[in-house]
Amino acid sequence: MEIQSPPSEELAIDVRGLVVRYRTSVDRIPTLKTTLRRLGRRRRTTRTITALDGVTLSLPRGNVLGVIGANGAGKTTLLRAMAGILPPADGRVVVRGEVTTLLTLGVGFNKKLSGRENIYLGALASGKSLDHVERQFDEIVDFADLGEWIDMPVDTYSSGMYSRLAFSVAAYMDPDILLIDESLSAGDASFREKATSRMKELCAGAGAIVLVSHGLNFVQELATHAIWLDKGKIRQQGKPTDVVAAYKEFVKINRAAAARSG
Repeated sequence: MEIQSPPSEELAIDVRGLVVRYRTSVDRIPTLKTTLRRLGRRRRTTRTITALDGVTLSLPRGNVLGVIGANGAGKTTLLRAMAGILPPADGRVVVRGEVTTLLTLGVGFNKKLSGRENIYLGALASGKSLDHVERQFDEIVDFADLGEWIDMPVDTYSSGMYSRLAFSVAAYMDPDILLIDESLSAGDASFREKATSRMKELCAGAGAIVLVSHGLNFVQELATHAIWLDKGKIRQQGKPTDVVAAYKEFVKINRAAAARSG
């Protein structure tokens, strides 16, 4: 089932028949004969991997899409295609609006500098002006809630503190479309609650969010739509509660089968 939207709703993201392929080199396991013939040199061959295979979805403005699935299912690849980082081998991706990504935490950060200094670096790396950073600076500091750590070098931060600072910078750059890949997994419960509230505010401003997460409860709480990716294809999409329930049942069945075979 495809995410449906009334004709009157403006689509923030429209993906049709998306195919993304990678080319990668692998070592072939040689026989003893070929090893002696090649004097021990291993032979490398090139393989083409289809990371996404015919993905179709649409996301109206003012909504949050949760993307779930096992490792290697194509979730991050989908975000990178939406961000324009990966070109489609086939199909198309149309994104209407300015994209802010949290595909990699703290893009533009310098870990030797303080959190305060990195707010400026991260914002400028996102293409924002110095005036914009100045206007949002106090709100970013308050939201990150790092206390005296805001003036400490970032390389002294825990993963949770780093996550809070990176999310705070991105969330206060007035993103139109926000792409998030597991950026909140290291934050504590209190911060995740604040982040959820902030993302709802962003969507209320007619933006859109795509969230990749293994936190199924988090997806159910925040997302208005969800898709389950499996081996590069959409296995199910629709209401987050329905999609998460189907995914959980699939994982449960697979674990039981693995236990029996073991």
